[in-house]
Amino acid sequence: MLSRLRVLDLTDGGAGIGGQMLADLGADVVLVEPPGGAATRHLGPFANDVPGPDRSLAFWSVHRGKRSLVLDLDTEAGRDALRQRAASADVWLDAWLPEEREARGLDYDTLAARNPALVHASITPFGEVGPKAAWAATDLTVTAASQVMWLTGDEDRAPLTCSIPQAFLHAGGEAAMGALLALAERERSGLGQHIDVSAQTAMMIATQSTLLSHGWGDRQMNRVGGGLKVGDARLRFVYACRDGYVNLTFLFGAPIGLATARFFEWMYEEGACSRELRDTDWMAYGGPLVAGTISLEEHEKVMETIEAFTRTKTKAELYAAAFERKVLVVPLSDGKDLLASKQLAEREFWTPLRHADLGEDVPYPGPFAKMSRTPIAYHRPPPRLGEHTDEVLGEAREPPDVTGDGQSRLPLEGLRVLDFTWVFAGPAVTRVLADYGATVLRLESSTAADALRVGQPFKDGVPGNERSANYANVNAGKRNFGLNLRTPEARELALRLVDWADVVVENYSPKAMTQFGLDYETLAARKPGLVMLSSCLSGQTGPERTLAGYGTMGAALAGFGFVTGWPDRPPAAPFLAYTDYVAPRFATAALLAALDHRRRTGEGQHIDLSQSECSIHYLTPAVLEAAVNGHVLTAHGNASPHYAPSGVYPVVGDDRWIAIAAPDEETWQALSDQAGRGWASDARFATAEARLANREALDGAIGAWTAGERDASLEERLQARGVPVHRVASSEDGFADETLAARGHFVTLEHRVVGPVPYEHSRMRFSRTPAVFDRPSPMLGQDNDYALHEVLGLSDDEITELVIAGAIE
Repeated sequence: MLSRLRVLDLTDGGAGIGGQMLADLGADVVLVEPPGGAATRHLGPFANDVPGPDRSLAFWSVHRGKRSLVLDLDTEAGRDALRQRAASADVWLDAWLPEEREARGLDYDTLAARNPALVHASITPFGEVGPKAAWAATDLTVTAASQVMWLTGDEDRAPLTCSIPQAFLHAGGEAAMGALLALAERERSGLGQHIDVSAQTAMMIATQSTLLSHGWGDRQMNRVGGGLKVGDARLRFVYACRDGYVNLTFLFGAPIGLATARFFEWMYEEGACSRELRDTDWMAYGGPLVAGTISLEEHEKVMETIEAFTRTKTKAELYAAAFERKVLVVPLSDGKDLLASKQLAEREFWTPLRHADLGEDVPYPGPFAKMSRTPIAYHRPPPRLGEHTDEVLGEAREPPDVTGDGQSRLPLEGLRVLDFTWVFAGPAVTRVLADYGATVLRLESSTAADALRVGQPFKDGVPGNERSANYANVNAGKRNFGLNLRTPEARELALRLVDWADVVVENYSPKAMTQFGLDYETLAARKPGLVMLSSCLSGQTGPERTLAGYGTMGAALAGFGFVTGWPDRPPAAPFLAYTDYVAPRFATAALLAALDHRRRTGEGQHIDLSQSECSIHYLTPAVLEAAVNGHVLTAHGNASPHYAPSGVYPVVGDDRWIAIAAPDEETWQALSDQAGRGWASDARFATAEARLANREALDGAIGAWTAGERDASLEERLQARGVPVHRVASSEDGFADETLAARGHFVTLEHRVVGPVPYEHSRMRFSRTPAVFDRPSPMLGQDNDYALHEVLGLSDDEITELVIAGAIE
């Protein structure tokens, strides 16, 4: 698809996944490395546990499909060679602070003067504006800043991050998506631009809009390991079984309560619960639970009864019931489980790549989307250090062949999107399309209203279909057409809307669109140039394709639940529907690449995206560790396997915490000096190896010190010494964050029902064509007149007949 594009990639770590995504889509991605190699080449684990710069599984996880060019950018010759390559490149990705780029003469203005068509994306911890722009950071401290950590972990311990760092992976995915948006705009203007990607705001997607609680006047949600809280009641999702753990979506109301009722029916059949418990009204259970009519003790006893039952079953037996009995239960997969998955095998997900120097094939997570016209194909394994230096330096390449009118416009201006999505993973895709200029028409029915409408936070804590910040945030910028697809008249209208649309996006279970007569084959026969994205839990094919569920289940299936927690406790799992926060970036990237292909050929296509599959790319180290070394990566709290300290420690205040890391000797000495407790002279902590060996004692010493300190004071003093540190931010902290304010991250818009409320702006900042965000989330049916008159051109008499038929709401 993108084979005409040259990408220069100067990123590493999680940020490197951005270049890898572009390589997967066909771009020629050149990884620019220093003479000693990218830092991840020297991080374990290593293939067969043998260290070496070409054997790091951390490096393999984010640099597959790239070529390696070694340049010494500390020399003018090296910098000049890179500037020459940039003169003919389409995309530049880096993870440098602005002052670092300027000092090297590799800043956007300098590069664009020679190549005006260059798209330049920069990934930094906190973005390029605001008081934190130059703050020292690690993935741990960025996650603390994102408010995700506030929501993750057990109530009686420090907040948690995933044991496979996630923040810069989110930022890398955001950068790939941003680059594709900028390239789409370049097709008309002929001009490139700079994209400022903040890892903090990229990671904030994983709060599922609960970070808006303070601004909407609702109660801040708090962490509950393996579940969430409703009022004062804990809802557990993670339960032990005979051979591990499973995720049971123990929720209530429509439609989830029906699945909960089926689970208790199964328990009753096997004598595992009473008739009274079986006959509980699980649709309405949440109301009396929150009101206190059902006591917390009674509720805890219900969950104990569930676990007594799950402990009698294996993961496989419980998972089989998800299909046989339509209950919402899935295993918490580990790396070996993923490799043994029948669903992934049937979909030919695992893709072997030959590592010639090892003399073996290594299975990698496969294409992040199945694309009907332009399938993703892997061409090379991760490169050996400097493998392609002579090749790249010897190539003569012309500057990008683009012409345009020089006029700036939103990247997707004129694009028309018909949106059949619901809950989060799908709407998050179409929200990005709307932010960058697309007209998004969302179809929704009051007979099957979006479940997110009843998701916290609510305006002033009062529930209501038009009062949810969760729904509002992910649907802002769109139009809403109230259409009841259960009627034949409405389905005929939907077909006519397809004639209007360039893109259709849906995230129902695979059978739903077929039942509506709106499957891709039907739509493509009507409109061959249509691009259609279908995003669901397990994909459109395979023995588990019929699994209907939520992102909590996807996160468990994909492996996130197993690697989030403490080593001495059951898994805590990430907050809520984690794959719903990963999948949108892969989905949007695939969609933008398909649109690029259509611009060039006129061909449409179908994109089959499994939310679980694509999310596994954020857990590649766990897969490679199992496949290559036979080891199962388990949760290890907030600890880094590479250095200590790296942890979350108490500070003054009720449930207040701070994340601190010292990834090298310099920051360790600075931390020790600032604490003034003689740690540097303590033999237990004298060397990096000693600190790792005595991590528990070190964490105890740091926690004893921080417990008497305030978070703001620690941030100021430690950042002044270059030590990565950040408080574990709450929703209230987010609204007080001056860097988020400088980025304009929160935007207040007037909602028709609840009045002025804050929304999140785009997570990226484009230098020339920034996102336009001025349309609040729509009420159900708010844009019926637009859809019926302007888009469909119906007469008033025709509309009246449709209303009588129950097609329009």
